[in-house]
Amino acid sequence: MAALVHLMRKLEGMDPSLREVLLDILEEMEKQNARLEELYVSRLEFEELKKAVQELAGKVAELAEAQRRTEEAIRGLTERQDRLERALAELAEAQRRTEETVRGLTERQDRLEHALAELAEAQRRTEETVQRLAEGQERLEEGQRRLEERQERLEERQDRLERALAELAEAQRRTEEELREFKEETRRNFQHVWQAIAELTEAQRRTEEELKKLTTEHAETRRRLEGLSDTVGYTLENAAYRALPAILKNFGLEVEGRLIRKYVKVGRVFRQVNVYGHARRNGERLLILGEVKTRPSKKEIARFEKLADTLAQKEGLPVFRLFVAHDFPPDIEDLLRSRDILPVWSYELEG
Repeated sequence: MAALVHLMRKLEGMDPSLREVLLDILEEMEKQNARLEELYVSRLEFEELKKAVQELAGKVAELAEAQRRTEEAIRGLTERQDRLERALAELAEAQRRTEETVRGLTERQDRLEHALAELAEAQRRTEETVQRLAEGQERLEEGQRRLEERQERLEERQDRLERALAELAEAQRRTEEELREFKEETRRNFQHVWQAIAELTEAQRRTEEELKKLTTEHAETRRRLEGLSDTVGYTLENAAYRALPAILKNFGLEVEGRLIRKYVKVGRVFRQVNVYGHARRNGERLLILGEVKTRPSKKEIARFEKLADTLAQKEGLPVFRLFVAHDFPPDIEDLLRSRDILPVWSYELEG
């Protein structure tokens, strides 16, 4: 039993798979021992069995020693494996640094190639510039040649110009002589002109005096004509005030009170209405507005229409409009009738 306990202690440090095999063997031995006891094994057999167990224990010890050496060997392998892994890690780090170095070299190579490409492009542009400069040089040489030719022609023209200047100087001298003669003649002519101007000024003064007299006479004549026109106009207006009520009856209008001449305020000014009054037709009250002229014009008709519209809006009444005149040209009479304005001839006022 003590041998079994010793074996069990030895087995605890062994490899698990090997320990399971030995345990199976011990278990089988115990079963055999049990059967031997049941069969009353003899002492000799027991001694043999004990010897066999001792041998087995020796083998187990050897196996344990072998296991120990194996574990030491495994530990050595593990340490070598660790050193190998560290070496591999260092190698990987070195490889990484190498790759970074290679990558840096590659980038430098790329930059170098790019710089070489730019240098090649610059070289090409330089060659083109040199080519253009060479062509420009040729053009300059050609221009220089043409310039020299032009210089020769200019020198020839300079010679001709100097000759022409000499001729011009001679002509200038003759011109100055002629100018002196012309000045003398002009001085004599100016004396005659100033004398003529003095005579003309005197004639102009007399003409202005005559014109002033004529202007004064014209103003007086115009004043008399305006007075005469006013007299004719007022005479025609006065006749209209007496005769128009009867004429308006022919158009169904019954005049209220009298027709008068009236000043009305339009905006900030007063305007004169030649004929102003009121009348009724079919019970409706109307505003009577009229203009009296010797011979009306289109401008006067337009001005009268505008005034009549303003007064109609101001009084809020419908308007009956008329024009009294000594003479209505056909186009004027047609215009009045088309504008719904009654034309009244002066001779109609006599009836």
